[in-house]
Amino acid sequence: MTAVLNNGVTGASLVSDELFNRLVTRIVTREGLDRPEAEAVMADALAFLKACSVPHGRPLVPSAKVDIGWHTFILDTLEYERFCWNLAGRFLHHVPTDPSEGEDGGEDQAAALARTVAAIHSTGLTLHPELWERCAGDCEAKDCRAKDCSQCHAGCSDRPRHGAA
Repeated sequence: MTAVLNNGVTGASLVSDELFNRLVTRIVTREGLDRPEAEAVMADALAFLKACSVPHGRPLVPSAKVDIGWHTFILDTLEYERFCWNLAGRFLHHVPTDPSEGEDGGEDQAAALARTVAAIHSTGLTLHPELWERCAGDCEAKDCRAKDCSQCHAGCSDRPRHGAA
């Protein structure tokens, strides 16, 4: 896998090696990804959560692959809650977007992903750019998990609906 070179530090540095390996193993087992790809997914999910810990004007959104890591981590509720409070001083909510709500302010998914990647880069963490690319509209592609190929189901963000903190 290729990585954008910042300082060479990935999101994996935000948790213990033991927790990171446990989460990666779950991704390999449950999602059928090979270990290097699962490690990239989990590292970028953690980097995404680091970016979410800082206030932004609009919600940040994960790519479909990175959302796998977020889902995997959030299911380990005790570890996830501890991580959120240590990192952000608050719980980082995972908020699915209902189809009736439409896109966030009319922003298309490519723009939302680009904005999210920029926010992650501002943390100084290294990303795997191939995990943040759209599938060029072929939603029958193996890697697509969403209608628009960019987020889970109808969409996910890091902020509760209706402006709640």
